[in-house]
Amino acid sequence: QLQLVESGGGLVQHGGSLRLSCAASGLTLRYYAVAWFRQAPGKEREGASCISGISGTTNYAGSVKGRFTISRDNAKNTVYLQMNSLKPEDTAIYYCAAVAAAGCIATMTPDQYNYWGQGTQVTVSS
Repeated sequence: QLQLVESGGGLVQHGGSLRLSCAASGLTLRYYAVAWFRQAPGKEREGASCISGISGTTNYAGSVKGRFTISRDNAKNTVYLQMNSLKPEDTAIYYCAAVAAAGCIATMTPDQYNYWGQGTQVTVSS
């Protein structure tokens, strides 16, 4: 059974850090493009970052560039999102998503991905 499971969300103060994990079963993430999306209340789901399969090339949305880092541990079949200098506007449910493709497009949209996790809540207090 193909499954993505996010973890690591929580409540953090403005300026703090969190590391999200996306653990996969039933698919080998190094052969997939994997993205982190987020959705705040009343807003559309938006892409934050993605990492290409094989090459590990990364892309970031302008709003998180320089603060977030996406990475992959092939041995653990897990993709991470290290989030630093968090702001209240980063508050959202964060989802990981995967697609059997070599590359990830810088302009990430949900329809590009067909495997999704259940999401993890990130709340940044001011």
